[in-house]
Amino acid sequence: MKILVTGGAGFIGSAVCRRLVGVEDVEVINLDKLTYAGDLRSLDTVAGSNRYAFVQADVADAAAVRAVFEVHRPDAVMHLAAESHVDRSINAAGDFVRTNLVGTFVMLEEALRYWRTLPADRAEAFRFLHVSTDEVYGSLGETGAFSEETPYDPRSPYSASKAGSDHLVSAWGHTYGLPVVMSNCSNNYGPYHFPEKLIPLIILNALEGRPLPVYGDGGQIRDWLYVDDHARALSLILREGRVGEKYNVGGRNERTNLQVVEAICDLLDEMAPPLAAPRRDLITHVADRPGHDRRYAIDAGKLETELGWRAEHGFDTGLRATVRWYLDHADWWRPLRERYDGQRLGLRQA
Repeated sequence: MKILVTGGAGFIGSAVCRRLVGVEDVEVINLDKLTYAGDLRSLDTVAGSNRYAFVQADVADAAAVRAVFEVHRPDAVMHLAAESHVDRSINAAGDFVRTNLVGTFVMLEEALRYWRTLPADRAEAFRFLHVSTDEVYGSLGETGAFSEETPYDPRSPYSASKAGSDHLVSAWGHTYGLPVVMSNCSNNYGPYHFPEKLIPLIILNALEGRPLPVYGDGGQIRDWLYVDDHARALSLILREGRVGEKYNVGGRNERTNLQVVEAICDLLDEMAPPLAAPRRDLITHVADRPGHDRRYAIDAGKLETELGWRAEHGFDTGLRATVRWYLDHADWWRPLRERYDGQRLGLRQA
């Protein structure tokens, strides 16, 4: 099987590529623009495989995407390429519209063009998996969880662009018959995560004894999903998911942001060289993000029941493994800190 993975040098995409090539013995073509968050070093373990190929291209570049389809002739697409940081979307929404909306449109058009040229047996087996986020559903109250039937209610430029891309995928399935499948995941964490996101940012700041910014009161709740569990789910959805369906992927690990930060502090106090005071003393409450959603939670029952997937990593063990990875891989994250030193983003008011 040959799979075209877009965004394969990013956090989740690289985990998918490492699994497909290193565990499942699948041939992968990784199409990635290599923006600030893309890093080919995250693929060092599979880069030398004869089942892995890299193409540097923009998903919004129709000619480049068409060439990849024509040269590599994939059996499926896993579309992960996206701008994904909410704070950056507040400052530069246009980048999110171009990649997440226009890029998905281009991928759909070129996939459709290619799919129509396939012989009947290959066309029947072809799949286009679009990977999205739980943020398209908006913000929950104190109870309940997002299901696949939850109405969309995006609140940020990022989530709006992903909601739009989801609708495009659904429309190309309904109107043109393209065999599409969708997934919507909760917050991912784990190794190789660019240090603008909460968990890697807090790990590195706390390791260095720097302030640990917590938005507002820190009571925002997220459902945390270990990235390798997500990669395993995506492979399963691609192979066994029903055409035209969507599957929510979540870890059933709800935590407030403040609880996450405190847990990281305690792990580093245990696992890293000590500071003069407990790392919890570094916690600094800062102005909240504009339009910050209060709570997300995923009901992954459909995926668990239909396809038999279960998250294998609980949050406590997954977070400990993540902290250990960052302690052991300063050679990976230190160059990134030189490019992005943790400065605050997303303060532009609507």
